[in-house]
Amino acid sequence: MLSDPACPVGTAPYALEVECEFAAAHAIVLMGERERLHGHNWRVVVSVAGERLDGEELLCDFHAVERMLSAIVAPFRDGNLNETAPFDRVNPTAEAVARHVARELAAALAAVSPSAQSIHLEWVRVTEAPRCTAVVRLPRPA
Repeated sequence: MLSDPACPVGTAPYALEVECEFAAAHAIVLMGERERLHGHNWRVVVSVAGERLDGEELLCDFHAVERMLSAIVAPFRDGNLNETAPFDRVNPTAEAVARHVARELAAALAAVSPSAQSIHLEWVRVTEAPRCTAVVRLPRPA
């Protein structure tokens, strides 16, 4: 394993970040009151990590992760999150969007990389407006 001061102990030495954007509206409930419907240009950034590179010196295919992420957010594009599952039942906060993306992407990655030496999702960052970002951090697989 490489020793790198920029890589804290217990973290995987290799990581890729993939991002996408989508436009969508939402109206969240704050302190029991639903705010008015308004739109954002949402930005989603994910970090996929692993212990080693493959024979081609790749952690994984960036484009495969991009496709997975794009498929997860596709139902939200140019729509109203309050009318789109799962946010038709869940308050569509940036935190909830990040959690949803994390759950879906972690499952998609596990399906294509099920071995113990596999890649894993480290975190998901969702920005709904400049300087307004939510992060979901996932535990490192055992």
